[in-house]
Amino acid sequence: MFYSLRGKLIHTEPSMAVLECGGIGFQCMTSMNTLRSLPKLGSEATLYTHLNVREDAMDLFGFATQSELNCFRLLIAISGVGPKVALAILSELAPEQVALAVSAGDSKSLTRAAGVGPKLAQRIVLELTDKVKKMAASGGGFMPTQSGVVSASTNTAEAVNALTVLGYSATDAAAVAAKFDSSLPVEEIIRLSLKEMASRL
Repeated sequence: MFYSLRGKLIHTEPSMAVLECGGIGFQCMTSMNTLRSLPKLGSEATLYTHLNVREDAMDLFGFATQSELNCFRLLIAISGVGPKVALAILSELAPEQVALAVSAGDSKSLTRAAGVGPKLAQRIVLELTDKVKKMAASGGGFMPTQSGVVSASTNTAEAVNALTVLGYSATDAAAVAAKFDSSLPVEEIIRLSLKEMASRL
């Protein structure tokens, strides 16, 4: 229903920000990472949004980047992970760190978030890893790029897997990640790729 909101930032508090758009103040539940990236009060800000409808409430969630929104949506689709837990995860870890943890099978990193125990963390990694395989795998473990193929064993391919967790298509992710030196750490390739993709918006 709402893709994004752009307006004056009029109020913030832990896990919440209010944007005034056309005279209406929209309360958006959000992560600490998004709150830290927002400008000072009174400035114009943009949040990418997700409307969560329940029987007794309609909650609007807002995020500074599309990758954080995509990650939030993937998390809340997992059984046992509600919006509150997803926000806790995204308050502790940036989207690229979540993607990297999933790609590496590192469930322990996810337990840093409040409300995430070892079993839930393992379920998150298991379910998101499965999504990565379905979204990113292409013919014998290779992913297409504009100039050929990237081996799934390279840092670039691991970064592409992680980017697909954030909702980017394997083709777009591979095309951008391939621009960077494959000897760079996976997390650095992810960071540079996200920056490149954000510049296209």
